[in-house]
Amino acid sequence: MTVTDPRPDVEDAVRAGLDELRPALDALGLPTEGLTDHLRFEADLATAVADADVVQENGPERVEVKRELWATIERAAPDHALFATSTSGIPASEIATALRRPERLVVGHPFNPPHLVPLVEIVPGERTAEETVERARAFYTALGKKPQVLRKEIPGFVANRLQSALFRECVHLVAEGVVTEAELDEIVTSSIGLRWAVAGPFRTFHLGGGPGGLPHFLSHLGSRMEHGWRGLGTPSFDEPTLARLTEQAREAFGARGVAELAAERDRAQIALMRALAEARANEARADA
Repeated sequence: MTVTDPRPDVEDAVRAGLDELRPALDALGLPTEGLTDHLRFEADLATAVADADVVQENGPERVEVKRELWATIERAAPDHALFATSTSGIPASEIATALRRPERLVVGHPFNPPHLVPLVEIVPGERTAEETVERARAFYTALGKKPQVLRKEIPGFVANRLQSALFRECVHLVAEGVVTEAELDEIVTSSIGLRWAVAGPFRTFHLGGGPGGLPHFLSHLGSRMEHGWRGLGTPSFDEPTLARLTEQAREAFGARGVAELAAERDRAQIALMRALAEARANEARADA
């Protein structure tokens, strides 16, 4: 695997980062012996991709920068190489205008922290070939990920849009003084966070509809829920809101460093993933 980046300390940064991730990878049962043995670092982008089978670009979230990167990559990479761009919301169609063969490019968007969270959103552009999509799906699946192919391009894709929609209401509730940040986090992790880790929103409400499932839920409670949407908040990050969020963040998290909190999150995330995997394996055995 070849890593290329313009920053002069990229090798030290990557090796240090992998050392930090090693305990989580060990806990997941992934092989970590010789983790960096096959890493190669190359400052020149064209040289770095010259023999690549897959190019995963994780450059800045600016379309003009990505276009420049991909124009260079296409000139230098082999014709068979799979092209995947990681972006939080730029459509592949906008980036692929820099390519002579836009059918080669697909969005491959992981979810943070990518070494733990299995989702990768694969988003084809208007001219992305079906072969490219299937190769991307196979590639990420082979890495142990759970790729989902989106059926059409949309700004922000799916996971980030959902995250943003929920966070908007979180900001509104804290800004209005309904709850504090710490209280809201506790509410989410003690309710919908647990539910949605096991069953997503649609399955959750399907189960909430009793024997009639989702159709009964929507006919019985859908209009009331729709009426409630009108009262959802539309906050802005103005100075008073930023001040409140910042102060409460200091109160809730300031006593502990980000690295310590991240390690705690990773341990809990791994425990949850193990529990879910065991539950699903037991269900599969019961159905066999």
